[in-house]
Amino acid sequence: MNNAFKALSDPTRRRVLELLKQGPLSAGELADQFVVSKSTMSAHFAILREAGLVASEKRGKSVVYHLQLSVLEDALLGFARLFGWEMGVRAEAADVPDDKKEIEAGPGRVREPGSGSVPG
Repeated sequence: MNNAFKALSDPTRRRVLELLKQGPLSAGELADQFVVSKSTMSAHFAILREAGLVASEKRGKSVVYHLQLSVLEDALLGFARLFGWEMGVRAEAADVPDDKKEIEAGPGRVREPGSGSVPG
């Protein structure tokens, strides 16, 4: 969990994860989004891989990165448990598809997208 939070502490690495939410991208495609050297980006990629937040695969001459959401979810759930928070989704919100529900930290609290409030 510590490696995940170390990786998340940097805004560049958080932006890389945001970009990868849309789907796999090559190292070059990711690097083009930043005004830093390739060696700096390579170091960021290494930290993200070490934390398990991304996986990489070689495709020809390119390295393609994929987001590893399960590791991020585990880190966030572990962090929430440190504070005694339970994370869950209400089953009675059947009119909202499961992939559109947003979970908010707190005992049994779920916020539906666009509601702006959290049931208490």
